[in-house]
Amino acid sequence: MTIFVLDSSAVLRYIDNEAGGDRVKEILKNCVRRQAAMRISALQWGEVAGHLRKRLGNSEGKRALDSLLPFELEVIPATGERAVRAAELRSDRRISYVDAFAVELATNSSDHVLVTADYDFNAVDDLVRVEFLPAK
Repeated sequence: MTIFVLDSSAVLRYIDNEAGGDRVKEILKNCVRRQAAMRISALQWGEVAGHLRKRLGNSEGKRALDSLLPFELEVIPATGERAVRAAELRSDRRISYVDAFAVELATNSSDHVLVTADYDFNAVDDLVRVEFLPAK
């Protein structure tokens, strides 16, 4: 089964119904059908929460976040080991620390696909399978 690792840009594209949002919706449907699984790092989830709170306010932002959880979106905690591996990726590949958590999560197996609209992930496409959403 394919495990899709979403970064914050993919989630926001879905919520905002922007370019690539339809692809994320398709992934969500596959998860509901149990044909795929979906994960996000706790740091990326926090990034989404911050964007939504800033744009929509506290209660509407929480409502938008809660709407994603019934789709079996698993939020993966940041453990000490993950933090160290993310720091190594950040240093070696010159990506942001938060993005390094998404990459670290996607390196767990060849069944993992990192879904993003952030083309900075080109720096790691030799380490993980990356599905880039279309540019706006």
